[in-house]
Amino acid sequence: MLIAIQNPSSVTRGALQFVDAYYDIRSSADNKTPMFSISGFSAALPTTIQNMPEEQMAAVYGSGDGSLTLINYAKESTGPAVQGLNGPSSSVFITRNQSFAFAASQASHVLTVVDRTNGSSYALSLPGVYRVSVNAGGTAAIAFVQNSNFAYYPRKLTAAETISYSGGSSTWPKAAMDCEPVNAPGWCLFQAQDPQTGLPLAFDRPTKAVFSADGSTAYVLSCGLECGGVNASVSALSVAPMIFLVGQGSGVLPTQAALNTATIQTLGGASNALLASSTLYVVGQQPVQSGGQTLYGGNLTLVNLANNTASAPISISDGAPGAVSRMVLADDNTLWIGMTKCINGPRYNTGEPYGCLTMFNTSTGKVTLLESYLGDATGIAAVTGLHKVYAAVGGQVYIYSTVDGTSIDNQYVTVTGTAYDVAYMDAITDGDNTVY
Repeated sequence: MLIAIQNPSSVTRGALQFVDAYYDIRSSADNKTPMFSISGFSAALPTTIQNMPEEQMAAVYGSGDGSLTLINYAKESTGPAVQGLNGPSSSVFITRNQSFAFAASQASHVLTVVDRTNGSSYALSLPGVYRVSVNAGGTAAIAFVQNSNFAYYPRKLTAAETISYSGGSSTWPKAAMDCEPVNAPGWCLFQAQDPQTGLPLAFDRPTKAVFSADGSTAYVLSCGLECGGVNASVSALSVAPMIFLVGQGSGVLPTQAALNTATIQTLGGASNALLASSTLYVVGQQPVQSGGQTLYGGNLTLVNLANNTASAPISISDGAPGAVSRMVLADDNTLWIGMTKCINGPRYNTGEPYGCLTMFNTSTGKVTLLESYLGDATGIAAVTGLHKVYAAVGGQVYIYSTVDGTSIDNQYVTVTGTAYDVAYMDAITDGDNTVY
């Protein structure tokens, strides 16, 4: 189990330690080695681990220095850092083949594309950009702007197209929002449009896209009311027109992305989701009147993609409106959900259990709120086959049984510093990840 730790000592701002998730210990079995760490890691304030066990690697984002560091699981050491991210990112991912990285650089107002195939970085102007989602196959990326109703996607140009569109914005392809470099573009940014009307596709404060297993469909989450909009929903978008590698020199650059199914309203909100087979588990917040004030209560909605229907909202731990929660499927038919700022919700206000971690049984529909308030749940990883999960809650590492949600002794895996994210390095698939 890999743990991202902030401020582990007075002289170090970040570290990556790993523990034995079978025995739940951080030392060697003979106690001769008290702790194991990823060699060479020095990024400041590691925040997220993009876990890719199928590739035997991870990408760790450091919020303190805006770095994205590659980790080699087999060698238990750092690889090269991704260059050219244009400062701090509010959302950043690298494709599984490590060829491209995409970052929502909100402070810089650009969607950054790092094309590692040619060693170039492109800062595509998109004021207010704050989220980017990348499909599992690493062929499409979708960006979202805070307090906006639209979606955007980048495309890489062929050599022929670069020549064709050279000379400035007057020669750029139709619907291009920006192309970089301006006079000899290598990448362009487009707004998703309705092919029938030519108008931009309108959502309701979209915040994230969750992709189908084959990467061909993007389920765009509109968080609606909790993000300052009106109605939360899920919309299916065909990925084909947004694939960022253009065909073999065709000279035709698709600029349109069409909705291919009806939009499904989710009354419980929609700020994060996890797809399992034909069920999309959607998490969000909705306003609740409590004690004379408006607070936001956490909900889980089950969306059946086979018939485009949504269940009634299921009450779970409260969280911050619009925040991307942590979600992972684990053993014993359980879905684990981690929230932040749960102490600000209606559960706390009315004296109900208000912890930030929820266990949901996907077979029985039972909701279990884990323990009392321990702090924000910022990371969860399923230790599949061993019937337990690891969680970073309130800056410390905790272990829970997937059988009944009870605590497992964590005294030998606690860390010095602030544990912020966890990842199961020996997971079977990349799907065992709480952020990607």
